[in-house]
Amino acid sequence: MYEALFNNRFTNTFVFYISLLLLLLISPFLFAWELFDIVRTCLRCKENMSGKVVLITGASSGLGELMAYEYAKLGAYLAIIATRKPESRLEQVANKARELGSPDVLFMFADVSKIEECHMFVDNTIRHFGRLDHLVCNAGIGPLYSINNDLTKFAPIIDINFWGSVYTTHFAIPHLMKTKGKIIVNASAAGLLNPPGGGLYNASKGALINFFETLRYEVSPMITITILTLGFIETDFITVKYSNNGVGPHLRNDLRDVLPTMGAEACTKAIIDGVRKGVTSITEPRFFKTVVLVKLFFPQLHYLFFNSFSPLVQN
Repeated sequence: MYEALFNNRFTNTFVFYISLLLLLLISPFLFAWELFDIVRTCLRCKENMSGKVVLITGASSGLGELMAYEYAKLGAYLAIIATRKPESRLEQVANKARELGSPDVLFMFADVSKIEECHMFVDNTIRHFGRLDHLVCNAGIGPLYSINNDLTKFAPIIDINFWGSVYTTHFAIPHLMKTKGKIIVNASAAGLLNPPGGGLYNASKGALINFFETLRYEVSPMITITILTLGFIETDFITVKYSNNGVGPHLRNDLRDVLPTMGAEACTKAIIDGVRKGVTSITEPRFFKTVVLVKLFFPQLHYLFFNSFSPLVQN
């Protein structure tokens, strides 16, 4: 019916600018709507986590570890997952979570890239606790990528970052339906902003965002999905030491030394507070929302901004 508008170059461009103008005209009303929603969220009561069961993947370090501690302080039961490595701290995390207030912590070693192991730890959680209220899909790896590297070495990025969350979610959904639970997905702002050196990491996080945004239509309102699009958070993830363990290029400097970063504990508190209030999208630090808008409306500025990051990566 309207295809003629888009078959002609002039009318196609005309429709774009008219729609953009209309968006600008109604933007004050949209901002008012967003402000109202923010105020309503701030006034919303936080979910009482006492006696609730939370399953967290990638819980032996970083944000996964800190989220385990925050949930423990709130009196939640925990099932925490990590890969079995000689240097794994998962048992220590479990012990500290108990000290902080968790009534019981079940820790399991598993590889989230293997579907049968995801099925195993979800089933073990249900057998042990009898229910599941929050699923935190946090497990992930982030080696830097270059076209000069052996591509076959990067398959685990998609297997762990994407399939690890999808497999776990698939087996957890029937149990979350019963409790009207929540899914929290650590998707990263990299999935929207495509910083240099990210390559397949960015792709895996972009895939997560698309999958879980689509999943909302199937599981809402029974299950609330919160997608985390985090920027630079002060964890080992943004250090030279972490990148040196990867299969691709390395960082020249710790990103915390050259870029604005947010403290991991402050970020974790913001995440848990938002999740307990039923927020469906969390971006920290919040200014990254502005960067997303820059990419959408001013792609050349976005390219110049992120191109300045390229010297931070050492091939």
